[in-house]
Amino acid sequence: MRITILTVGKIKEPYLREAVQEYSKRLGRYCRLEILETADEKTPDQLETAAAQQVRQREGERLLKRLPADSYVITLEILGRQLSSEKFAQKIDNLAVQGISHIVFVIGGSLGLGRNIREKSDFALSFSEMTYPHQLMRVILLEQIYRSYRIINGEPYHK
Repeated sequence: MRITILTVGKIKEPYLREAVQEYSKRLGRYCRLEILETADEKTPDQLETAAAQQVRQREGERLLKRLPADSYVITLEILGRQLSSEKFAQKIDNLAVQGISHIVFVIGGSLGLGRNIREKSDFALSFSEMTYPHQLMRVILLEQIYRSYRIINGEPYHK
């Protein structure tokens, strides 16, 4: 299985970069992992709705340019479907059984995803009704993908 994390922005904090590297290394035995970053837009603290939509649209255009055509697209959205770790593992396993060989997880910027990228989604996934920083979300996603592969392979993993 090939897994791509397509995300807006770079990780600035060293401790988050280290966590991404650690989970990337662990995942190497289960899948081919690729992380693609696109530039984020400068966003002042107080944006009007129209300006926020423009930011999401521009970031979405950058994401669309990097979105592989042959992939199953899972967008991370606060209003997406919430799954347990076991159900998430089952989703990944079922996609592989169905012949899907490339999954792309898309993480938006600080304002979320634009409609233009959400329309390309095959599955909208939510990790919580809470909002997480998009840089931290990358680590959380990688950990859950790793946990999924451990579950799929019947390997022990803490609960």
